[in-house]
Amino acid sequence: MKVGDLMNLWRYLPYAVASGAENMAIDEALLKTMVETPNPQPLLRFYGWNPAALSLGYAQYYEREVDERACRKEGIDIVRRPTGGRAVLHQYELTYSVISPENNPNVSGTITESYLKISKALLEGFQALGIPAEMSLGGAAKEATSAACFDAPSWYELVVNGRKLVGSAQMRKEGMLLQHGSILLHFDADLLFRLLKFPSQEVRERLLKRFKAKACALDEVWQRPIEREELEKEICSGFRRVMGIDFLQSELTESERRLMQEIRSKYLSGDWTKKR
Repeated sequence: MKVGDLMNLWRYLPYAVASGAENMAIDEALLKTMVETPNPQPLLRFYGWNPAALSLGYAQYYEREVDERACRKEGIDIVRRPTGGRAVLHQYELTYSVISPENNPNVSGTITESYLKISKALLEGFQALGIPAEMSLGGAAKEATSAACFDAPSWYELVVNGRKLVGSAQMRKEGMLLQHGSILLHFDADLLFRLLKFPSQEVRERLLKRFKAKACALDEVWQRPIEREELEKEICSGFRRVMGIDFLQSELTESERRLMQEIRSKYLSGDWTKKR
């Protein structure tokens, strides 16, 4: 294999299911490992959540926005992400994460510029499946009025007829980039709004109605039913075509698993989850 081929070879971790704390710990363990590795390979990872979980953005206020009793009643885990943004209900979805040196040409630039590059690859996969998605051109996130992530799209997030289809968030640390995002196959917006706090039931119902007009899941816009496996495959193909890369299928190494177990305790702790 030529040196140029190696430079365009990404690591690929196929779909696996874990708890919210484990999923966030895996992403962080992969990021930390990359920081400590000379000339690390970028990677694309897919995962699901069991049990279903409500994830909060790094800066969200727990007591103000999360109805902990409702989450317990519905059997929904609560976890705080290391990335920003608002609350996401992870239930019927495919989650992706991209972890890479931030100077890699396929993700380099400002946060907005790297969003654009990753969104182009995701969009290529969606369009290959006949999903009429396009990229949002901007700044609508400031219009959001609830704690829910899919309330409004921001720059270069994917939408169908103006309704947000993919919610993504990004962080950077020691020269590395982590972007992960939620691709909804089906969505229970009523459940999400039962898990969040609002000043009154009237406000909850008004914002829920507004939310449903601004967010969508794949099963609302696809031309035919699409299985999770097919979606994952086409997104990988989209990354290949748009970025000119190829993938080497992989799994967590033993050292990454040990690091994940160490980090997992943070995401299980109230000190982290309720830090704001």
